[in-house]
Amino acid sequence: MRFSQTIIFYLLLVFSVITCAAPTLTFSTTADKLLTSEQAFKFSAQVKDSHALAVNWEIADGYYLYREKISFRLLNADQLQLGTYEIPHGKPQQDAAFGAVEIFYQQLKFDIPLNRQKLASQKITLEASFQGCADIGVCYPPMQKTVKINLPAATNFNLQPNLTNPTTTVISEQNQIANALTNDSIILTLLSFLGFGLLLSFTPCVFPMIPILSGIIIGQGEQVSTQKAFLLSLAYVISSALTYTVFGVLAALFGSNLQTAFQQPWVIGLFSGIFVLLSLSMFGFYNLELPKFLQAKLHNSGDKHRDGSYLGAGIMGSLSSLIVGPCVAAPLAGALIYIGQTGDAILGGTALFMLGLGMGIPLLIVGASAGKLLPKAGQWLNSTKAVFGVLMLAVSIWMLERILATTLILCMWAFLLIISAIYLRATEPLPENCSGWSKLWKGLGLIMLVYGILMLIGVSAGNTNILQPLQGLSANSSAKQHAGLKFERINSIAELETRIQQASNNGQTVMLDFYADWCISCKEMEAYTFTDPQVQQVLANTVLLQADVTANNANDQALLKHFNLIGPPAILFFNREQQEQTQARVIGYQASETFLAHLNSLKLL
Repeated sequence: MRFSQTIIFYLLLVFSVITCAAPTLTFSTTADKLLTSEQAFKFSAQVKDSHALAVNWEIADGYYLYREKISFRLLNADQLQLGTYEIPHGKPQQDAAFGAVEIFYQQLKFDIPLNRQKLASQKITLEASFQGCADIGVCYPPMQKTVKINLPAATNFNLQPNLTNPTTTVISEQNQIANALTNDSIILTLLSFLGFGLLLSFTPCVFPMIPILSGIIIGQGEQVSTQKAFLLSLAYVISSALTYTVFGVLAALFGSNLQTAFQQPWVIGLFSGIFVLLSLSMFGFYNLELPKFLQAKLHNSGDKHRDGSYLGAGIMGSLSSLIVGPCVAAPLAGALIYIGQTGDAILGGTALFMLGLGMGIPLLIVGASAGKLLPKAGQWLNSTKAVFGVLMLAVSIWMLERILATTLILCMWAFLLIISAIYLRATEPLPENCSGWSKLWKGLGLIMLVYGILMLIGVSAGNTNILQPLQGLSANSSAKQHAGLKFERINSIAELETRIQQASNNGQTVMLDFYADWCISCKEMEAYTFTDPQVQQVLANTVLLQADVTANNANDQALLKHFNLIGPPAILFFNREQQEQTQARVIGYQASETFLAHLNSLKLL
């Protein structure tokens, strides 16, 4: 009996050991047969068409993939971004580690649309991140798989054409314009660019052309007629538009902006000096005219219109388009993107010509009215010429703002106002029984005199704002205007990449501002947009970098070419994965309200 009990005891003991060890033995045996991650989750990606990629996972039996762990990014794409994609829904499951999830068995495939800013073919690398498990409870660590893909050339900038249920995607204004050039009718495109030009004619970059043209017309003296004034304006506008077209096409095809080259200090100084000479002639110090032998030759030709003035107006129009308004706006950038990517210089150049023509419409109106509104003879004509002489000096100072210190420029503005006030007899008493016009000019002179003095006081206090010369002099420091954004200057592509990498490591996004001293729209952004407290609050956790391309040296040109930019102003955004969000680019001036709405629409900030 004892023997049988002993046998039973040992049998029970062995059975218990085997039972307890069974799971371990089973796991060990199964673990030895686990597939590698490449065998369990075979990932592939290929081109579906020029605007989409097709991705696919072949999942082994007894394994599954998590929907929530799938993500993608492009590693070396040029002006290419992944569009909004929708991952199919999988089988719901309550996971011990991740909670409520969706999983896939056997196979998973879907398409990823591409947002292209460049039509040429290129080699790209797609990185897919994913994670999966085996049914027995063994989970793999997160996996990354890279696939090199040869992306073919595209014929247009169409966005997300392959989504079954497309979602709204933000696209920058300049790329919308480039896309319109590709898809819209020629008539609609040209009319649109004429309208763009008309809108641009009311920007500060174009305003100085009005006194320039007016000075040319006034310089004709009492002999100017309505017809001649209009033809002078037409010569000025057509020459400006043609110059805009020719050098715009060259910039798009070869990536070199001649307008930028004309912002050298000696060019600005020379052109500013020309305006000073023109203004002095309007004050009556001397008369500007062609040499006698040329006058005789033109007179003997018998062509009453070939007096040299039209040629001069045309030359001034060409120079004005190159020097006065070099800032890049969204319509110009859109046309240049289209030309650069398609090589269609005919349509792109025609669009640029219509843009320049639209910018000149107000100038044509000035020319058409000049013959009727301007006095023909007498003291009134001399007074009118003196007014435009002052405007010419103002244009000269405005141009010198690009190359001289702000303090010196403010002094020049103050001197111009004070001296003009003296000529308006602001310091002299009014005679008895004077006319209403005399009182008006006296009042205007006093305003100019007082403001000029306030500017000198502001300069002595260290202020630099021409519109607020006494800013900061109040005892209440809270009344001071908000300072602008503080940017960190970068000078090369390597320096930029280093700072973007550092920002990514810190979990921060990056905003890169392309700036130049000769860019009026850039200074507008600094003065009116970057000083907005709400804009500063939204960008509080964003690394602010600035590329100053004033000098247009080799590093500046390399930075512009790296991002396919023609020139400033341009603002670029980079997400935490160091990728530029090309659809978020801002080209040209934006008011604080518009810029703030743009920032709030971005998911990366």
